Amino acid sequence: MNDIPPYFNIDPDRAASALGDATTTAGFAAMAAACDRGRTDLASRGLEENGKRSLRLFSTWEITRYLIPVAVGHFRRVLKANPDLPQGQSETTGGAKWFTLDEVLILRAFFGTQGSKAKDYLPYRPKGLPAKMVAVANFKGGVGKTSTAAHLAMSAALDGYKVLVLDLDSQGSMTSVFGGKVDDEWTTVFPLLARHYANHLRTENQRRADRGDAPLPLDDTLNDALDITAKDLIQSTHWPNIDLIGAQLNLYWAEFQIPVWRMQGRGWKLWDALSETLEADGILDQYDIIFIDTPPALGYLTINGLAAADILLVPMGASFLEFDSTGRFFDMLSTTFGSIEDSENLAARALGRDGLSFEWDAVRAVITRYDGTQQAELAGLMQAYLGPALSPHRQDFTALIGQAGEQVQGIYEADYRNFNRETYVRGRETFDATYAGFKTLLLGAWRRDELEAEQ
Repeated sequence: MNDIPPYFNIDPDRAASALGDATTTAGFAAMAAACDRGRTDLASRGLEENGKRSLRLFSTWEITRYLIPVAVGHFRRVLKANPDLPQGQSETTGGAKWFTLDEVLILRAFFGTQGSKAKDYLPYRPKGLPAKMVAVANFKGGVGKTSTAAHLAMSAALDGYKVLVLDLDSQGSMTSVFGGKVDDEWTTVFPLLARHYANHLRTENQRRADRGDAPLPLDDTLNDALDITAKDLIQSTHWPNIDLIGAQLNLYWAEFQIPVWRMQGRGWKLWDALSETLEADGILDQYDIIFIDTPPALGYLTINGLAAADILLVPMGASFLEFDSTGRFFDMLSTTFGSIEDSENLAARALGRDGLSFEWDAVRAVITRYDGTQQAELAGLMQAYLGPALSPHRQDFTALIGQAGEQVQGIYEADYRNFNRETYVRGRETFDATYAGFKTLLLGAWRRDELEAEQ
């Protein structure tokens, strides 16, 4: 019979001959090297001849439809009346004009000061308030965490915000998206965490000296970290208004080193390490939004990212297993941050000090890779259970998303001329809607802070 399942009648001798040699640890190294060669090859397909990535140009159609809300005719009249403004470049005589994103930002600023006051040419950003930090997290891999964070960063940049991306995942996927180069852990956030602990240790040693106790030693790592600031770690990307602090495999060492420091310095508030060093280095005044891509685990790096965040986004698919896993993730967040609060507040009460209470402006789960033909009922049930904690927008998986992924780029980096126009518009719609949902949270949080500051 030809219709029997393929797992019947497998010949053990043929299976043994096809098995190949046993794998050793050297085999893992060979596989890793092969993947590295493949990754380099794939990544290089998005590079220029100088080995760097560059952002594509934007057409008049794109600018007036997606970036600056004016009619095409009015846009062209403004350029003609203001020859000092960027005029764009044409690929053919009399052809459509194309602009760099730098030029688009200049044009947006001009319309913001000279255009209609009834239109939002410039993104809302209250003066005197710090950047909002946004963590994208879930301890289940493959839920679209990095993709969501990257596209939100790109959306915000196209909207005119100045963005910093922090990659806390030692896999470095976000770093690859933005073409970052990270040699070792000393060009990741690791030295910022080490510096925070070193400063704690110096303060503690001063107390010990006052009591006549011997100081705790600062090793070479901690002494070296004292000279490093966040600005030393920030690298520019091919996006003019997106900067990056990248990650690579050695960053995972922080997960082993942080608990050692915590054992030595029981009073060290490790969860404040990232937020306090960024604030001390002026980073919260230098940027509008800071996106934090966390590892798919609730380790010390993730705790730092979540504690620093004002807004937490939790991507998940519309499946039972991902819904179940996300529920366990929220349970772990409750247990982890609750235990930190309990421990700190026990000591605070004994000393008559204010207690610790973690707080986020907004926490939202976001359904990603959504297929409405098969997942609508389950997504509806998830919405019913989670209520407002689940964003009502569901991020569709479209042909554009798949094709852009094959070309090692975000959908906003893809030239729409490489796609069917309808495919491009539909692919953008789902990420534009995701950004609209996020921006609503962002503006609401900023406005609430602004009103509180006025009072």
